Amino acid sequence: MKKKKVEEKSDKDVVLVKKFFPDVSLPEYALSSDVGFDLRANETINLAPLEQKQVRTGLAIQIPEGHVGLIRDRAGIITKMNVHTAAGTFDPAYRGEVSVILVNFGDDSVQIEKGMRIAQMIIIPVTKVKIKEVKQLDLTERYDRGFGSTGMKHIIKQLGDLS
Repeated sequence: MKKKKVEEKSDKDVVLVKKFFPDVSLPEYALSSDVGFDLRANETINLAPLEQKQVRTGLAIQIPEGHVGLIRDRAGIITKMNVHTAAGTFDPAYRGEVSVILVNFGDDSVQIEKGMRIAQMIIIPVTKVKIKEVKQLDLTERYDRGFGSTGMKHIIKQLGDLS
């Protein structure tokens, strides 16, 4: 009888988490197909309209070498409360408490309750690149056209064709 090969996770597939308080929930994936694990507030705060606050999670997360942890919005908190996360990037060397910056873009004050899922963290591999100064960059079809430059002409043409 052949032994079944057990697949072991490598260190790059493991995220170590330290809880600062016993009642803090570990991050978790809500569904097996989710790419980000949920982070919860470890405090209750009020956010006035257009106010931005840092919300503590009570966790320190060790990101594996060669990876980055990116803080992203949760759809529920956006659609129900109009609260967004400000960008957050966690490097492998950071060992402090993970906090999430929340911004209230709504017209009313909102309360973030302790234990509420406030954001998600996505762990992705990164490539370290060398930085090299040059006098000229390769020319492309897009070149230096910035925000809104792709797709807008097509949409405007289609609207014009309707007239």
